Amino acid sequence: MNSRERLLTAISGEKPDHVPLYCWCFGFAPPPPLRWQRNGQDVPYWYTMRLEHLHRLPMPWTVEDDMERVRRWFSLGLDDVLDVSPPWGMHPDVTFRDWQEPPTAAEPHTLLCREYQTPAGPLRHVVRRSDEAVQPGWVVQPPNVPIFEDFNIPRGVRHAVIGLDDIPKVRYLLQDPTADQLAAYRERMAVIKRFAQEQGVLVQGWSAFGIDGVIWLTGVERAVMAAMLEPDLAQALVDLMAAFDRRRTEMMLDVGGVDLVVQRGWYSSTDFWSPALFRRLVLPHLRSLVELTHQAGARFAYVMTTGVLEMADLLLQAGVDLLYYVDPVQDQVDLQAVQAKFGGKLAVAGGINSGVTLAHGSQQEIRQAVQTAMTTLGAKGGFILSPVDALFPDTPWANVQTMIDAWRELAATV
Repeated sequence: MNSRERLLTAISGEKPDHVPLYCWCFGFAPPPPLRWQRNGQDVPYWYTMRLEHLHRLPMPWTVEDDMERVRRWFSLGLDDVLDVSPPWGMHPDVTFRDWQEPPTAAEPHTLLCREYQTPAGPLRHVVRRSDEAVQPGWVVQPPNVPIFEDFNIPRGVRHAVIGLDDIPKVRYLLQDPTADQLAAYRERMAVIKRFAQEQGVLVQGWSAFGIDGVIWLTGVERAVMAAMLEPDLAQALVDLMAAFDRRRTEMMLDVGGVDLVVQRGWYSSTDFWSPALFRRLVLPHLRSLVELTHQAGARFAYVMTTGVLEMADLLLQAGVDLLYYVDPVQDQVDLQAVQAKFGGKLAVAGGINSGVTLAHGSQQEIRQAVQTAMTTLGAKGGFILSPVDALFPDTPWANVQTMIDAWRELAATV
Protein backbone atom coordinates (compact mmCIF):
# COMPACT_ATOMS: atom_id res chain seq x y z
CA MET A 1 0.00 0.00 0.00
CA ASN A 2 1.10 3.55 -0.60
CA SER A 3 0.40 6.22 2.00
CA ARG A 4 -2.85 7.43 0.41
CA GLU A 5 -4.21 3.89 0.16
CA ARG A 6 -3.20 3.14 3.75
CA LEU A 7 -4.89 6.22 5.17
CA LEU A 8 -8.05 5.78 3.09
CA THR A 9 -8.26 2.15 4.20
CA ALA A 10 -8.06 3.23 7.84
CA ILE A 11 -10.59 6.04 7.27
CA SER A 12 -12.94 3.47 5.73
CA GLY A 13 -12.82 1.58 9.03
CA GLU A 14 -10.76 -1.26 7.63
CA LYS A 15 -7.33 -2.59 8.54
CA PRO A 16 -4.45 -1.44 6.30
CA ASP A 17 -1.07 -3.17 5.94
CA HIS A 18 -0.07 -1.49 9.20
CA VAL A 19 -1.39 1.20 11.54
CA PRO A 20 -0.55 4.58 9.98
CA LEU A 21 1.46 7.17 11.90
CA TYR A 22 0.68 10.73 10.80
CA CYS A 23 2.11 13.83 12.50
CA TRP A 24 0.56 17.19 11.73
CA CYS A 25 3.13 19.97 12.16
CA PHE A 26 2.52 23.34 13.79
CA GLY A 27 6.01 24.82 13.85
CA PHE A 28 7.76 21.52 14.58
CA ALA A 29 11.57 21.73 14.71
CA PRO A 30 13.04 18.65 12.96
CA PRO A 31 16.63 17.55 13.54
CA PRO A 32 19.23 18.88 11.05
CA PRO A 33 19.41 15.67 8.95
CA LEU A 34 15.72 16.07 8.04
CA ARG A 35 15.91 19.75 7.08
CA TRP A 36 16.22 21.26 3.64
CA GLN A 37 17.27 24.66 2.39
CA ARG A 38 15.31 27.50 0.83
CA ASN A 39 17.31 30.32 -0.79
CA GLY A 40 20.47 29.00 0.83
CA GLN A 41 18.98 28.95 4.34
CA ASP A 42 17.81 26.02 6.46
CA VAL A 43 14.06 25.63 6.89
CA PRO A 44 14.12 25.14 10.68
CA TYR A 45 10.39 24.64 11.36
CA TRP A 46 7.68 22.64 9.65
CA TYR A 47 4.14 23.90 9.09
CA THR A 48 1.29 23.11 6.69
CA MET A 49 -0.63 25.05 4.07
CA ARG A 50 -3.75 24.56 6.18
CA LEU A 51 -2.60 27.55 8.21
CA GLU A 52 -2.31 30.06 5.38
CA HIS A 53 -5.66 31.82 5.90
CA LEU A 54 -5.72 31.54 9.69
CA HIS A 55 -2.35 32.37 11.19
CA ARG A 56 0.61 34.63 10.63
CA LEU A 57 3.67 32.38 10.39
CA PRO A 58 7.03 33.70 11.58
CA MET A 59 8.63 32.66 8.28
CA PRO A 60 7.53 31.78 4.73
CA TRP A 61 5.96 28.39 4.02
CA THR A 62 5.03 27.27 0.52
CA VAL A 63 3.38 24.38 -1.31
CA GLU A 64 6.89 23.25 -2.25
CA ASP A 65 7.76 23.15 1.46
CA ASP A 66 4.64 21.08 2.08
CA MET A 67 5.76 18.58 -0.53
CA GLU A 68 9.29 18.45 0.83
CA ARG A 69 7.94 17.78 4.33
CA VAL A 70 6.00 14.84 2.88
CA ARG A 71 9.18 13.44 1.36
CA ARG A 72 11.03 13.71 4.67
CA TRP A 73 8.29 11.95 6.66
CA PHE A 74 8.04 9.29 3.96
CA SER A 75 11.80 8.70 4.25
CA LEU A 76 11.17 7.61 7.85
CA GLY A 77 8.29 5.34 6.90
CA LEU A 78 5.59 7.62 8.31
CA ASP A 79 2.49 8.78 6.49
CA ASP A 80 1.74 12.39 5.67
CA VAL A 81 -0.91 14.41 3.85
CA LEU A 82 -1.07 17.57 1.78
CA ASP A 83 -3.42 20.20 3.22
CA VAL A 84 -5.30 22.69 1.08
CA SER A 85 -7.51 25.56 2.16
CA PRO A 86 -9.61 27.17 -0.58
CA PRO A 87 -9.62 30.97 -0.75
CA TRP A 88 -12.51 33.39 -0.52
CA GLY A 89 -13.02 36.98 -1.55
CA MET A 90 -14.74 40.17 -0.46
CA HIS A 91 -17.46 42.00 -2.35
CA PRO A 92 -15.87 44.48 -4.78
CA ASP A 93 -17.71 47.37 -3.13
CA VAL A 94 -16.08 46.68 0.26
CA THR A 95 -13.18 48.83 1.40
CA PHE A 96 -11.37 48.93 4.73
CA ARG A 97 -8.79 50.91 6.62
CA ASP A 98 -6.42 49.86 9.41
CA TRP A 99 -5.08 52.02 12.22
CA GLN A 100 -3.68 51.75 15.74
CA GLU A 101 -4.70 53.57 18.90
CA PRO A 102 -2.03 54.09 21.57
CA PRO A 103 -2.38 52.89 25.18
CA THR A 104 -4.28 55.07 27.63
CA ALA A 105 -4.76 55.10 31.39
CA ALA A 106 -7.88 52.99 30.93
CA GLU A 107 -6.42 50.70 28.25
CA PRO A 108 -2.77 49.65 28.72
CA HIS A 109 -2.49 47.95 25.33
CA THR A 110 -2.19 49.36 21.84
CA LEU A 111 -5.42 48.73 19.96
CA LEU A 112 -5.38 47.30 16.44
CA CYS A 113 -8.40 48.61 14.56
CA ARG A 114 -9.98 47.76 11.23
CA GLU A 115 -13.15 49.29 9.83
CA TYR A 116 -14.91 47.93 6.76
CA GLN A 117 -17.22 49.99 4.62
CA THR A 118 -19.82 47.60 3.19
CA PRO A 119 -23.02 48.18 1.17
CA ALA A 120 -24.88 47.27 4.39
CA GLY A 121 -22.98 49.80 6.51
CA PRO A 122 -19.70 50.10 8.45
CA LEU A 123 -18.27 47.23 10.48
CA ARG A 124 -15.53 47.78 13.06
CA HIS A 125 -13.21 45.11 14.49
CA VAL A 126 -10.80 45.99 17.35
CA VAL A 127 -8.33 43.79 19.26
CA ARG A 128 -5.53 44.41 21.74
CA ARG A 129 -1.92 44.07 20.62
CA SER A 130 -0.49 41.96 23.41
CA ASP A 131 3.24 42.24 22.56
CA GLU A 132 4.12 39.08 24.44
CA ALA A 133 7.46 37.40 23.78
CA VAL A 134 7.04 34.62 21.22
CA GLN A 135 9.46 31.74 21.18
CA PRO A 136 10.94 30.73 17.79
CA GLY A 137 8.67 28.70 15.55
CA TRP A 138 5.34 29.76 17.06
CA VAL A 139 2.79 31.76 15.10
CA VAL A 140 2.68 35.48 15.86
CA GLN A 141 -0.03 38.10 16.25
CA PRO A 142 -0.66 39.95 12.98
CA PRO A 143 -0.07 43.72 12.88
CA ASN A 144 -3.69 44.19 11.78
CA VAL A 145 -7.08 42.53 12.38
CA PRO A 146 -7.93 39.66 10.00
CA ILE A 147 -11.56 38.59 10.19
CA PHE A 148 -10.51 35.04 11.18
CA GLU A 149 -7.61 34.62 13.59
CA ASP A 150 -7.25 32.77 16.90
CA PHE A 151 -5.29 35.69 18.37
CA ASN A 152 -8.40 37.87 18.09
CA ILE A 153 -10.56 35.80 20.41
CA PRO A 154 -9.01 36.49 23.84
CA ARG A 155 -7.76 39.96 22.81
CA GLY A 156 -11.02 41.22 21.35
CA VAL A 157 -12.30 44.65 22.33
CA ARG A 158 -14.96 44.91 19.66
CA HIS A 159 -15.54 41.63 17.83
CA ALA A 160 -16.79 41.76 14.25
CA VAL A 161 -20.32 40.66 15.17
CA ILE A 162 -22.14 42.22 18.11
CA GLY A 163 -25.73 41.81 17.00
CA LEU A 164 -28.07 40.84 14.17
CA ASP A 165 -27.39 44.12 12.35
CA ASP A 166 -23.81 42.98 11.72
CA ILE A 167 -24.75 39.77 9.90
CA PRO A 168 -25.51 41.42 6.51
CA LYS A 169 -22.23 43.35 6.76
CA VAL A 170 -20.14 40.24 7.40
CA ARG A 171 -21.80 38.50 4.49
CA TYR A 172 -20.06 40.98 2.16
CA LEU A 173 -16.70 39.87 3.61
CA LEU A 174 -17.29 36.16 2.99
CA GLN A 175 -17.79 36.05 -0.76
CA ASP A 176 -16.75 33.61 -3.47
CA PRO A 177 -13.11 33.87 -4.60
CA THR A 178 -12.29 36.37 -7.30
CA ALA A 179 -11.41 35.17 -10.77
CA ASP A 180 -7.72 35.65 -10.00
CA GLN A 181 -7.99 33.78 -6.70
CA LEU A 182 -9.81 30.90 -8.36
CA ALA A 183 -7.27 30.72 -11.18
CA ALA A 184 -4.41 30.64 -8.66
CA TYR A 185 -6.15 27.92 -6.66
CA ARG A 186 -6.70 25.82 -9.79
CA GLU A 187 -3.04 26.22 -10.71
CA ARG A 188 -1.96 25.20 -7.21
CA MET A 189 -4.25 22.18 -7.23
CA ALA A 190 -2.82 21.04 -10.58
CA VAL A 191 0.62 20.93 -8.95
CA ILE A 192 -0.74 19.15 -5.86
CA LYS A 193 -2.65 16.58 -7.93
CA ARG A 194 0.48 15.65 -9.89
CA PHE A 195 2.58 15.30 -6.75
CA ALA A 196 -0.13 13.36 -4.91
CA GLN A 197 -0.51 10.93 -7.78
CA GLU A 198 3.24 10.45 -8.22
CA GLN A 199 3.96 10.01 -4.51
CA GLY A 200 0.75 8.35 -3.35
CA VAL A 201 -0.22 11.14 -0.94
CA LEU A 202 -3.65 11.82 0.53
CA VAL A 203 -4.97 15.36 0.03
CA GLN A 204 -7.32 16.87 2.59
CA GLY A 205 -9.17 20.13 2.17
CA TRP A 206 -10.03 22.45 5.06
CA SER A 207 -13.08 24.16 3.60
CA ALA A 208 -15.42 24.22 6.61
CA PHE A 209 -15.02 26.48 9.64
CA GLY A 210 -18.34 25.68 11.31
CA ILE A 211 -18.71 26.90 14.87
CA ASP A 212 -15.06 27.94 14.90
CA GLY A 213 -16.02 30.64 12.41
CA VAL A 214 -18.82 31.80 14.70
CA ILE A 215 -16.38 32.08 17.61
CA TRP A 216 -13.93 34.08 15.47
CA LEU A 217 -16.71 36.51 14.60
CA THR A 218 -18.19 36.99 18.08
CA GLY A 219 -15.77 35.74 20.71
CA VAL A 220 -16.54 32.81 22.99
CA GLU A 221 -18.79 34.46 25.57
CA ARG A 222 -21.00 36.25 23.03
CA ALA A 223 -21.50 33.09 20.99
CA VAL A 224 -22.43 30.93 23.97
CA MET A 225 -24.75 33.53 25.48
CA ALA A 226 -26.44 34.10 22.13
CA ALA A 227 -27.06 30.36 21.79
CA MET A 228 -28.87 30.37 25.14
CA LEU A 229 -30.54 33.81 25.19
CA GLU A 230 -30.67 35.10 21.59
CA PRO A 231 -31.60 32.14 19.40
CA ASP A 232 -32.25 34.34 16.35
CA LEU A 233 -28.71 35.70 16.44
CA ALA A 234 -27.20 32.27 17.09
CA GLN A 235 -29.11 30.72 14.21
CA ALA A 236 -28.21 33.56 11.88
CA LEU A 237 -24.52 33.09 12.71
CA VAL A 238 -24.47 29.34 12.13
CA ASP A 239 -26.50 29.73 8.93
CA LEU A 240 -24.06 32.38 7.71
CA MET A 241 -21.06 30.12 8.32
CA ALA A 242 -22.82 27.06 6.91
CA ALA A 243 -23.57 28.83 3.63
CA PHE A 244 -19.98 30.07 3.45
CA ASP A 245 -18.60 26.61 4.23
CA ARG A 246 -20.83 24.96 1.64
CA ARG A 247 -19.81 27.34 -1.14
CA ARG A 248 -16.11 26.81 -0.40
CA THR A 249 -16.59 23.04 -0.22
CA GLU A 250 -18.55 22.95 -3.47
CA MET A 251 -15.83 24.93 -5.21
CA MET A 252 -13.12 22.71 -3.77
CA LEU A 253 -14.88 19.52 -4.80
CA ASP A 254 -15.58 20.94 -8.26
CA VAL A 255 -11.90 21.67 -8.83
CA GLY A 256 -11.12 18.19 -7.51
CA GLY A 257 -8.03 16.51 -6.19
CA VAL A 258 -9.23 16.31 -2.56
CA ASP A 259 -9.71 12.93 -0.87
CA LEU A 260 -10.90 14.19 2.50
CA VAL A 261 -12.95 17.25 3.47
CA VAL A 262 -12.29 18.52 7.00
CA GLN A 263 -14.47 20.68 9.22
CA ARG A 264 -12.88 22.43 12.17
CA GLY A 265 -14.49 21.82 15.53
CA TRP A 266 -11.96 22.93 18.11
CA TYR A 267 -14.55 25.40 19.44
CA SER A 268 -17.56 23.11 19.14
CA SER A 269 -16.76 20.66 21.94
CA THR A 270 -18.29 20.35 25.39
CA ASP A 271 -15.80 22.95 26.62
CA PHE A 272 -18.20 25.42 24.96
CA TRP A 273 -21.47 23.68 24.00
CA SER A 274 -23.83 21.14 25.47
CA PRO A 275 -24.83 18.17 23.30
CA ALA A 276 -28.30 19.72 23.06
CA LEU A 277 -26.91 22.95 21.58
CA PHE A 278 -24.63 20.97 19.27
CA ARG A 279 -27.65 19.01 18.07
CA ARG A 280 -29.60 22.20 17.36
CA LEU A 281 -26.89 24.43 15.91
CA VAL A 282 -24.22 22.17 14.42
CA LEU A 283 -25.72 18.82 13.48
CA PRO A 284 -28.14 19.84 10.67
CA HIS A 285 -25.52 21.73 8.68
CA LEU A 286 -22.83 19.15 9.44
CA ARG A 287 -25.00 16.31 8.17
CA SER A 288 -25.75 18.27 5.00
CA LEU A 289 -22.07 18.93 4.33
CA VAL A 290 -21.18 15.28 4.92
CA GLU A 291 -23.83 14.24 2.39
CA LEU A 292 -22.48 16.73 -0.17
CA THR A 293 -18.96 15.38 0.33
CA HIS A 294 -20.01 11.74 0.01
CA GLN A 295 -21.95 12.49 -3.16
CA ALA A 296 -18.70 13.80 -4.64
CA GLY A 297 -16.90 10.57 -3.73
CA ALA A 298 -14.77 12.04 -0.93
CA ARG A 299 -14.53 11.28 2.79
CA PHE A 300 -15.33 13.65 5.66
CA ALA A 301 -13.38 14.36 8.86
CA TYR A 302 -14.36 16.40 11.90
CA VAL A 303 -11.94 17.94 14.42
CA MET A 304 -12.89 17.69 18.08
CA THR A 305 -10.23 17.08 20.74
CA THR A 306 -12.34 17.12 23.92
CA GLY A 307 -15.78 15.80 24.81
CA VAL A 308 -15.66 13.16 22.08
CA LEU A 309 -17.65 10.55 23.96
CA GLU A 310 -20.32 13.06 25.00
CA MET A 311 -20.71 14.10 21.35
CA ALA A 312 -20.20 10.61 19.92
CA ASP A 313 -23.81 9.85 19.02
CA LEU A 314 -24.16 13.18 17.22
CA LEU A 315 -21.00 12.61 15.16
CA LEU A 316 -22.27 9.16 14.23
CA GLN A 317 -25.65 10.61 13.23
CA ALA A 318 -23.88 13.13 11.01
CA GLY A 319 -22.18 10.34 9.07
CA VAL A 320 -18.64 11.60 9.71
CA ASP A 321 -15.95 9.19 8.48
CA LEU A 322 -12.96 10.26 10.61
CA LEU A 323 -12.63 11.98 13.98
CA TYR A 324 -9.59 14.15 14.61
CA TYR A 325 -8.61 13.62 17.51
CA VAL A 326 -8.91 11.18 20.41
CA ASP A 327 -6.69 12.35 23.28
CA PRO A 328 -6.40 10.24 26.43
CA VAL A 329 -4.75 13.11 28.35
CA GLN A 330 -6.48 16.42 27.65
CA ASP A 331 -9.87 14.72 27.19
CA GLN A 332 -9.23 12.15 29.94
CA VAL A 333 -10.93 9.65 27.69
CA ASP A 334 -10.82 5.88 28.14
CA LEU A 335 -9.58 4.41 24.86
CA GLN A 336 -11.49 1.19 25.54
CA ALA A 337 -14.68 3.24 25.72
CA VAL A 338 -13.74 4.99 22.47
CA GLN A 339 -13.24 1.65 20.75
CA ALA A 340 -16.55 0.34 22.08
CA LYS A 341 -18.38 3.45 20.85
CA PHE A 342 -16.74 4.07 17.49
CA GLY A 343 -15.26 0.71 16.47
CA GLY A 344 -16.53 -0.29 13.03
CA LYS A 345 -18.59 2.90 12.75
CA LEU A 346 -16.23 5.89 12.76
CA ALA A 347 -12.47 5.93 12.22
CA VAL A 348 -10.40 7.86 14.74
CA ALA A 349 -7.00 9.53 14.72
CA GLY A 350 -4.98 10.36 17.80
CA GLY A 351 -4.17 8.17 20.76
CA ILE A 352 -1.11 10.02 22.05
CA ASN A 353 -0.98 13.50 23.57
CA SER A 354 1.60 15.97 22.30
CA GLY A 355 1.42 18.76 24.88
CA VAL A 356 2.13 16.54 27.89
CA THR A 357 3.19 13.05 26.85
CA LEU A 358 5.43 13.94 23.91
CA ALA A 359 6.58 17.25 25.32
CA HIS A 360 7.48 16.08 28.83
CA GLY A 361 6.99 12.31 29.10
CA SER A 362 9.70 9.75 29.78
CA GLN A 363 10.64 7.17 27.17
CA GLN A 364 8.69 4.57 29.11
CA GLU A 365 5.58 6.77 29.27
CA ILE A 366 5.73 7.49 25.54
CA ARG A 367 6.21 3.84 24.66
CA GLN A 368 3.33 2.86 26.93
CA ALA A 369 1.05 5.47 25.35
CA VAL A 370 1.86 4.19 21.86
CA GLN A 371 1.31 0.58 22.86
CA THR A 372 -2.01 1.31 24.57
CA ALA A 373 -3.33 3.33 21.64
CA MET A 374 -2.28 0.84 18.98
CA THR A 375 -3.44 -2.31 20.74
CA THR A 376 -6.71 -0.76 21.89
CA LEU A 377 -7.72 1.21 18.79
CA GLY A 378 -5.65 -0.30 15.98
CA ALA A 379 -6.19 -4.04 16.27
CA LYS A 380 -9.34 -4.09 14.14
CA GLY A 381 -8.59 -1.17 11.82
CA GLY A 382 -10.12 2.27 11.57
CA PHE A 383 -7.27 3.94 13.48
CA ILE A 384 -4.51 6.43 12.68
CA LEU A 385 -1.88 6.98 15.35
CA SER A 386 -1.40 10.74 15.51
CA PRO A 387 -0.10 13.14 18.17
CA VAL A 388 -2.92 15.35 19.41
CA ASP A 389 -3.15 17.70 17.89
CA ALA A 390 0.24 18.48 16.36
CA LEU A 391 3.99 18.52 16.81
CA PHE A 392 4.91 21.97 18.11
CA PRO A 393 8.14 24.00 18.35
CA ASP A 394 8.66 22.71 21.89
CA THR A 395 8.11 19.04 21.02
CA PRO A 396 11.55 17.41 21.54
CA TRP A 397 12.83 15.38 18.62
CA ALA A 398 14.16 12.70 21.00
CA ASN A 399 10.61 12.07 22.21
CA VAL A 400 9.26 11.99 18.67
CA GLN A 401 11.95 9.46 17.82
CA THR A 402 10.88 7.35 20.79
CA MET A 403 7.28 7.45 19.53
CA ILE A 404 8.40 6.43 16.04
CA ASP A 405 10.54 3.58 17.38
CA ALA A 406 7.67 2.26 19.51
CA TRP A 407 5.30 2.51 16.56
CA ARG A 408 7.70 0.64 14.28
CA GLU A 409 8.05 -2.19 16.78
CA LEU A 410 4.29 -2.62 17.01
CA ALA A 411 3.12 -1.69 13.50
CA ALA A 412 3.77 -5.08 11.96
CA THR A 413 2.17 -7.05 14.78
CA VAL A 414 -0.97 -5.08 15.72
